[in-house]
Amino acid sequence: MVSVGVSDAIVVGGGHNGLVAAIRLADAGWDVTVLEAATEVGGAIRSTELTPGYVTDSFSAFYPLAVASPALADLEVGAHGLRWSAAPLAFGHPNGSADRDAAVVYPDAADTAAHLASYDERDGRTWLELTAHWATIRAGVLDTLFGPFPPMRGLRALLRATGTAEALRLARFFVLPANQMVRELFRSDRARLLIVGNALHSDIPLDAPGSGLMGYLLTMLAQDVGYPVPVGGSGELSGALARRLTSAGGQIVCDARVDRIEVHNGRATGVTTVDGRRFSARRAVLADVSAPALYTRLLTPADVPARVLADLANFTWDTPVVKIDYALQQPIPWTSTNLAGAGTVHLGADLANANHATADIETGRIPDHPFLLFGQMTTADATRSPKGTESAWAYSHLPRGVGDDEAAAVLAQRMDEVVESHAPGFAELIVDRHVQTPRSLETADANLVDGAVNGGTAQLFQQLIFRPTPGLGGAITPVSGLFLSGASAHPGGGVHGACGNNAARAALATAGPRGWPRRFMTRQAMRRLMR
Repeated sequence: MVSVGVSDAIVVGGGHNGLVAAIRLADAGWDVTVLEAATEVGGAIRSTELTPGYVTDSFSAFYPLAVASPALADLEVGAHGLRWSAAPLAFGHPNGSADRDAAVVYPDAADTAAHLASYDERDGRTWLELTAHWATIRAGVLDTLFGPFPPMRGLRALLRATGTAEALRLARFFVLPANQMVRELFRSDRARLLIVGNALHSDIPLDAPGSGLMGYLLTMLAQDVGYPVPVGGSGELSGALARRLTSAGGQIVCDARVDRIEVHNGRATGVTTVDGRRFSARRAVLADVSAPALYTRLLTPADVPARVLADLANFTWDTPVVKIDYALQQPIPWTSTNLAGAGTVHLGADLANANHATADIETGRIPDHPFLLFGQMTTADATRSPKGTESAWAYSHLPRGVGDDEAAAVLAQRMDEVVESHAPGFAELIVDRHVQTPRSLETADANLVDGAVNGGTAQLFQQLIFRPTPGLGGAITPVSGLFLSGASAHPGGGVHGACGNNAARAALATAGPRGWPRRFMTRQAMRRLMR
């Protein structure tokens, strides 16, 4: 074993959460080293040219959460080369393949309201009321969702914005299933689809609590900040974060796959890599990995309470993803022509059958008519492909446990058929096509276990104080000086940086002489957990 050096903190994993955590610590004056297993940082925020001249986002693509997140707001990554671009319309959702007037979100709320009023005038008024209310509660909602748990600052802001009398109504609204939420808000099916389609970004069934909040949040952000993309590809976001870190004095080491986190007397003291290098940590180790990987691979069983390992046996991943990347010789010939201006398009689910795809997935069936997220990347950023062409992608989900390559090929074929049904002639425009299976996604990024892209299910039983397990809600772990900074921690998946930000805050709060009360409370909580 070769000792490489000592840092105040070692961050395992150079995904965006790991980079954000490292930046926060470096800004606080800590000496920080990030260890990344791959040849470049970024995790699930990377881009490449699968087809010459066409930039493909390898994983995630649109970033409303990144633009709105309090965890990223003050990092000033724009000074390190990041530029944002957006499509003329944030997103759209046709009500069936024959729909010639799909619901879309314009940059101006008044234009969106007028558009929805063409379906039912009451929906136009509702949209203006919703967006006005969102402006009032925005700061409180974002602080509550993306701050550390418990989210006292965010909740206080919400109470100030709404008043005590309205707080219970707002709480009820946020726990509504998406199906119930849209029935209470809108009259027309097309308007309802805006929230329903965004609710389907997660793996929460439309009749389950939490699905409404997901749909509402992404829909309001679409009107608020749009669905922006980094100019030049998603890798530009990771690159800017990496440059921001090194400018603050942080160090990044790639090709450094961590094999084990070292623990002495109950405290994390460093890590060793698979090639025998040892990196020591004076103050903390932060792990931008999945919770199962942290507790069952990087730590030894002797370092983890038996109760935690037992709870992890019930850890539930989100559903496997199949993604198709397209290089197209022309723009897509949508039946609903207004979709030509939308960066993101929701396909395959009109309001009558929106529940079918999720029902199939929950019952172990490959959907016959899958719901798709479809991205028009050149529409959002003209640098992504030659003029007059389109770089695009689609992704959908398989049932848990059905992630083999054969099932992925079946779903991919059905995905092609869904796009063709909404844009006849689409298949003839394909210059190149690449399918990413659950297996290949995990091979490219070990955190995408079985093609799960959100670090674990977003359903209520594994959120908040239950994420990743009961009693370990957030970044704190049973090992002193060790913090979970990946998407398995609260608040979960999505490119918002909150998991890394919260882990860094926890590390800073427990370090040094002023951190002894929090260290004492944490030790007491961990002792109870170990019983």
